[in-house]
Amino acid sequence: MNYRHLYHAGGFADVVKHAVLALILGRLAEKQAAYCVLDTHAGIGRYDLSQIAAQKTGEYLNGIARLLTAERAPDAVRPYLEAVRGLNPGGQLRWYPGSPAIAAALSRRQDRLVLVELHDDDVAELRRTLGRDRRVGIHHADGYAALKSLLPPKERRGVVLIDPPFEAGNEFETLAASLIAAHARWPGGIYVAWYPIKDPAPVRSFHAALKSSGMRKVMIVELLVRRADSAGTLNGCGLVLVNPPWQIEKALDELLPWIADRLKQGPGPRGAWHWLVPE
Repeated sequence: MNYRHLYHAGGFADVVKHAVLALILGRLAEKQAAYCVLDTHAGIGRYDLSQIAAQKTGEYLNGIARLLTAERAPDAVRPYLEAVRGLNPGGQLRWYPGSPAIAAALSRRQDRLVLVELHDDDVAELRRTLGRDRRVGIHHADGYAALKSLLPPKERRGVVLIDPPFEAGNEFETLAASLIAAHARWPGGIYVAWYPIKDPAPVRSFHAALKSSGMRKVMIVELLVRRADSAGTLNGCGLVLVNPPWQIEKALDELLPWIADRLKQGPGPRGAWHWLVPE
């Protein structure tokens, strides 16, 4: 696979994924006990938006750059925005934190980060970025396989982020099967699984597979930057949240419409959540 996230770093898909991850980490930190973050497709940790790849697509200009200049950001989005600002102390947006850097910025001394990445060059870069952090363990491995070998964590509380590149034609099926199997190994964990919204048909099938799996407390969070009526275009993205933190609904009600309004790229933007399977 030749996917490189630098082309997409800081775009709307990153924004909603990382803002929700930051919300979850904040809720986990409300208890003193340590937690674990398992990131199955970690990437390189942080992204230099001045590089040619990021400048070529300019996705961050229609993503994080819009939010950083917006007024009156809701409380629910502030931890995420502060994590981004923490990498850019001069005020000029150059660096964007991937999910490993978001987790490192928001986690505490007692918490643990388990980062999994398959690509050789990306693993090397990830080690340069976060390898000196004693809380961080970096695994050069397939992310889906890591769900079998690394769960459950010793902390018995935490979050699993599954964020595949969706290059394979059967990625929805693989993601559903891996999420269901991981939940069987660690039923009490919080799971966050990202997916693209292009053609609605595979998304419906994906949701149906999760609904029929027997898992409970399955929430769907979706951000559309335009109507989902073009099968060849990334119209939005979604997150499957399994075992989301208690009363996260109120924060999502504050966060999602605000993001959708600021990141819209055409008619029909929407940010919303619903229970696919209640408790």
